[in-house]
Amino acid sequence: MDDPSFDFLKSKFHVTKETYKVLEDLAKKRKLKSGECIVRQGNKSNNVAFLTSGLMRAYSTLESGKEITKNIFVPISFVGPFSSILKDKPALFCYEALVDSTVFEINFYDFIKISKTNIDISTLYNRILESVFIMYETKQLETAALDATQRYLELKRRIPNIENLIPQYQIASYLNISPVQLSRIRKALK
Repeated sequence: MDDPSFDFLKSKFHVTKETYKVLEDLAKKRKLKSGECIVRQGNKSNNVAFLTSGLMRAYSTLESGKEITKNIFVPISFVGPFSSILKDKPALFCYEALVDSTVFEINFYDFIKISKTNIDISTLYNRILESVFIMYETKQLETAALDATQRYLELKRRIPNIENLIPQYQIASYLNISPVQLSRIRKALK
């Protein structure tokens, strides 16, 4: 892994150089092209990823063909089919690079195996789970408490140039609105 990754892990999760080295030995750097997936809906993967550059999304395609975007991931984020891995079931979501991106992939089971004998890795795992839980709780609150315009403005705060990076229908899907409604919001804000 590179130094910005270490700086993030050190500041957010108190990772030492020794623990970082263990992670470095487990991880495989992977460059993703826009549209490339780390796992597709309905498939299985034992890997989780650490997004260090680019943008990714988790989305599901319904039988009707409609896409539902669960999340848009920015650096630095943990990305992957966690529930699929834990339940040993096919992934409910596709995890796709929205732009050219870089991830470090780690086999979840190798990580867990080491966490059973390395207290620093075990502590890191607990902190990552806490962080992911907080992220999802925040997203749920935003979805329930904010109207579509407020959710759009919050997304633009997180990713200021998002409109230049991904198609409008993906933004609308993430906001749980139609592309037409998104156009109206954007027009009203101008």
